Amino acid sequence: MNKIEEIRNKIKEAKNIVFFGGAGVSTESGIKDFRSKDGLYNIMSKYGVPYEVMLSHSFFIKNVELFYDFYKSTMVTSSAKPNAAHYALVEYEKKHHNLTIITQNIDSLHEICGSKNVIELHGSISRNYCMDCHEFYGIDEIMRQNGVPHCLKCNGIIKPDVVLYEEALNEEDMYNAYIACLNADVMIVGGTSLNVYPAANYVKNYNGDCLIIINKEKTPFDEKANYVLYGNICDILPKILDE
Repeated sequence: MNKIEEIRNKIKEAKNIVFFGGAGVSTESGIKDFRSKDGLYNIMSKYGVPYEVMLSHSFFIKNVELFYDFYKSTMVTSSAKPNAAHYALVEYEKKHHNLTIITQNIDSLHEICGSKNVIELHGSISRNYCMDCHEFYGIDEIMRQNGVPHCLKCNGIIKPDVVLYEEALNEEDMYNAYIACLNADVMIVGGTSLNVYPAANYVKNYNGDCLIIINKEKTPFDEKANYVLYGNICDILPKILDE
């Protein structure tokens, strides 16, 4: 029995499965990541300020016009479409209903593809809210308005519902992710270097005997994993979820 067959059998026997996904899931849809050699943080910023700094809460508050010029042109990826990894997860969820997706990505491609049980640790570009009256808006309204988007009800500034640097993760999302990992029989980690905290802590919470890591490069958790598969998430994930 080869490694792929072993993993398939483990998945078939599992009652609860967690898929923990990172930027590598989204890059296959054409979305630029942050920390790789060609990622956003390693590209010279055209604003004279590192992109990593521009994604901080303090920069948003002090330079909201510049933030939105950068955000709309770079962070909003409305043309991106779900890929084979997203579809493999959707099909598995439809058949078994025992899958929790925990994602570090903010593109909402899992939901767009049809996944129901998704925890977005870092928020989503699809959700935006007025900082004054808390009215919620979709991404279409943010892109429709020129410059800084304002609330149609009170004219307050609209903020993306994404977790910027200096901001805490949503407590309910953190708790739900913790419980899902604690109760998982199988945990599949895909497309992440597992170097981003506190998100990577959730892998530490998994106490089962089937931790599967799928990534193009090594991660700090490879020795903890029961199975490590190096390669493209779009090639590997459909194979291990295929019955």
